[in-house]
Amino acid sequence: MSRILITGSSDGLGRAAAAALLDDGHSVVVHARAPERLATVRDLLDRGAQAVVGDLAKLDEVRSLAEQANALGRFDAVIHNAGVFSGPALLPVNVVAPFVLTAEMERPERLIYLSSGMHRGGYRDLDGVDWSGARVSRSYSDSKLFVTALAAAVARLWPEVYSNAVDPGWVPTRMGGPGAPGDLRLGHVTQAWLAVSDNPEALTSGGYWHHRATREPHQAVHDRHFQAALLSSLADYTGSTIA
Repeated sequence: MSRILITGSSDGLGRAAAAALLDDGHSVVVHARAPERLATVRDLLDRGAQAVVGDLAKLDEVRSLAEQANALGRFDAVIHNAGVFSGPALLPVNVVAPFVLTAEMERPERLIYLSSGMHRGGYRDLDGVDWSGARVSRSYSDSKLFVTALAAAVARLWPEVYSNAVDPGWVPTRMGGPGAPGDLRLGHVTQAWLAVSDNPEALTSGGYWHHRATREPHQAVHDRHFQAALLSSLADYTGSTIA
């Protein structure tokens, strides 16, 4: 049995992954943005899941979330599932939060970061980026390029940790919208599999995955200079470091 933390698990793919992992007998910690959101996962809590609470758009609450998680003990896997599509919270939620949680939490055996096929339309330019969200300085595609490069950087810097990025597809969640063409039943499968499977294919690092198969990401993802610039920029803003 593994212990897995899943951010953004009060609905959508995070909730689906939490339910599936509980079904398979694993210990799951769900995450909600605010205490009142825990009502949406009451059934999971009744089945034995634990919960942590924090708004990923707010840096102080991300740090509190890391403290809550560490107080529960070391995790076998963390699925960085939470994400938004637009607005001021875009970079804080999609990039800053997973960076800080990665830096501040006790290292798990496995890390999974939610990417998107849209990351291929992202730009590697970091000049003028506003990580605080005070202004919208980058696109969704940019944010997913950044978090995919973060996953690859962690894989390179922490060889004892399996770190991967997953494109779940464009599926009809609240963020994806009702018209999304992907199969919702498949949207959570790869990240849940990477979190717990002993299959040799899952015990690899630095991959960009879609439906349990690796794909070639944007060329910037494995560019060490870009990775270093990204980590440095995030460290300057947050005060946290990954090395």
